[in-house]
Amino acid sequence: MVPYLTTALTGPLLELEKRLLDAQPTIEHWFRQQWKGQSAPFYTSVDIRNAGFKLAPVDTNLFPGGFNNLNPAFMSLSIHAAMGAVEKICPYAQRLLLIPESHTRNTFYLQNVAVLAHILRQTGLIVRIGTLIPEIAQ
Repeated sequence: MVPYLTTALTGPLLELEKRLLDAQPTIEHWFRQQWKGQSAPFYTSVDIRNAGFKLAPVDTNLFPGGFNNLNPAFMSLSIHAAMGAVEKICPYAQRLLLIPESHTRNTFYLQNVAVLAHILRQTGLIVRIGTLIPEIAQ
């Protein structure tokens, strides 16, 4: 089962969107081939700007959010993907320390951290959430 993005838009697809959807298998194959020779960061995201006629990466996030926005119907896929990613980097891992960004008061980001920790726990890992803030001891 592969998740497909949905949209609330009901109008016709832009030409760029149609081309991307038509080429999706080729694009997915290209990404899989690229990841074979490159070590991707374990946990990151890239924001992409859609100008209607071109796409461009505009920001790379080392502390990405959005796990709280995952469709619950795909939770098993998320757990499976997390398990595969951890096993690829450290096949014997039993514990994981998750260190989220320190300077947020954004409750949605904190919900994101909670969901990510839940996903990682569902893989069988013992997960602790840490911080780099020296004033926080426990």
